[in-house]
Amino acid sequence: MLPLAPQIKALLLAFVTFFLGTPLAGWAEVATPRPAAPVTTPAATTNTSLSATAVPRKAAWQQRLTLGPGDVLSVGLFEMPETLRPEVLIGPDGRLSYLKIEIRAEGLTIDELRAKLDDTLGQFYQNPRSIVTPVTLRSKKYFVLGAVANKGVYNFDRPVTVIEAVARAGGLETGQYEQRTVELVDLAHSFIARGGQRLSVDFERLFQRGDLSQNVPLEPEDYVYFASASGSEIYVLGEVASPGTVAFAQRPTALSVITMRGGFSEHAFKHRVLVVRGSLNHPETFIVNTAAILAGKSPDFKLQSRDIVYVSANPWLKVEDLLDTAARAFLQGMLVEWTTLRVGPLITEPLIK
Repeated sequence: MLPLAPQIKALLLAFVTFFLGTPLAGWAEVATPRPAAPVTTPAATTNTSLSATAVPRKAAWQQRLTLGPGDVLSVGLFEMPETLRPEVLIGPDGRLSYLKIEIRAEGLTIDELRAKLDDTLGQFYQNPRSIVTPVTLRSKKYFVLGAVANKGVYNFDRPVTVIEAVARAGGLETGQYEQRTVELVDLAHSFIARGGQRLSVDFERLFQRGDLSQNVPLEPEDYVYFASASGSEIYVLGEVASPGTVAFAQRPTALSVITMRGGFSEHAFKHRVLVVRGSLNHPETFIVNTAAILAGKSPDFKLQSRDIVYVSANPWLKVEDLLDTAARAFLQGMLVEWTTLRVGPLITEPLIK
């Protein structure tokens, strides 16, 4: 008589073979089923944007990181330790000197510089293989201006977002109001300028509502400007004799502030002067016929603190056609004021190229 365990094994084998028509190779396959094979999703259909480990896409300037004046490199030749120069500076003219040569490094990547060194040094060495390592990168910079604790020029030692830039600058300016510390920043008129254009970044949403979608990464040559809320002024721009700011006086009007800035230029279109009020991202606009005011046919338009008065050189019909131009003029005017009157020699290159 068979022992109990072999009987059970035989019965199970017979049962499976009878109903499934496939005999099993052994008891282990019945007692311990094999785990199902993992389902593999094709790479083309994987949604990496929802993955916690997805690598953020690099900006164009990071994908091709070039060298420039002020960068310091360690340069040497492979298997020739005596040629190592631990701190080779790229000069203001964009050139570097190494051993017997001087070459232009500005605008090249590390790999491109290495290839150029190999090619040039080939006149003096047999099959040279350059080793180039960044030591300090100072050529990539951004500017933080206006109502921050530490205004000035900052280097990119790593990718930087708006909030990080503000933190590096010591935070937004603050003051005391009714025994409370408050920020002295006019976020509605603050902006980021890139390539002469204002980015569509809403500082009110970022700093007041915590909307991190507005915490954008900065790029080289960006200007981050925070307007001050402590000053009351009106911005007069466009076709006037001397574009700029006017201190907020009692009962200011469109015509009076234009007069304070020297009056209209000879190209001014007086029939439709644009007044922009409120946030740059959600402005309220008014059209003022200063020609009618001058002729005594219409009352002057009363202004409020931080209004932007823009005088166009050409006739226009739709506000949308002129709003971007007015915003760009405001951006340029504020940057010129800060970089020429308040920052001084820190900025030596033109803002709008």
